[in-house]
Amino acid sequence: MRKSKIYLIRHGETEWSKNGNHTGLTDIPLTADGIKQAELVTQKVQGIQFDEVYTSPLARAHATCEIAGLLEKAHVSDLLLEWDYGVYEGKKTVEIRKENPEWDIFIDGAPQGESVDDIFQRAEAFLHQLDMNNSTIAVFSSGHFLRALTAAFLGVPLSFGRHLQLSTASLSIVSFHRNTPVIDIWNN
Repeated sequence: MRKSKIYLIRHGETEWSKNGNHTGLTDIPLTADGIKQAELVTQKVQGIQFDEVYTSPLARAHATCEIAGLLEKAHVSDLLLEWDYGVYEGKKTVEIRKENPEWDIFIDGAPQGESVDDIFQRAEAFLHQLDMNNSTIAVFSSGHFLRALTAAFLGVPLSFGRHLQLSTASLSIVSFHRNTPVIDIWNN
């Protein structure tokens, strides 16, 4: 029976996340408030013995992992990069919807960036490398990717990610109940 728990940790605040700009592959550091937020995440995971720790190579996730005291144990994985927003990189949703009023990243993907299928395949590839039998795993990444990863973990269409909200420096936990993937805690 599978008993693993995956702790999903979104990075702390950046200047772009604070202002609502889509931050995909642009490597932006944490703000002073983002560092404080990451310190609060440390309190939430303090004392947990993680069997595996993974982080995106982007500075915002990497720094959050380091502040949480888990960087030395962490494997850096390109699979955990945020969604490549293509031509929407750096833009706010309100700007994007002036061009495309019905746009939703979880349905439409990103023009000249990653499609929904691209992200789903990346999320699945990451999940396949994990030991799901009895491990406690920490994953540091970005909001849209963690939402997509959760949909892939649950075995539901990626569009489900649009129903999940993740605040900066939030902690979410997914695991198994009677061998069925479940959400234990979300956006804490």
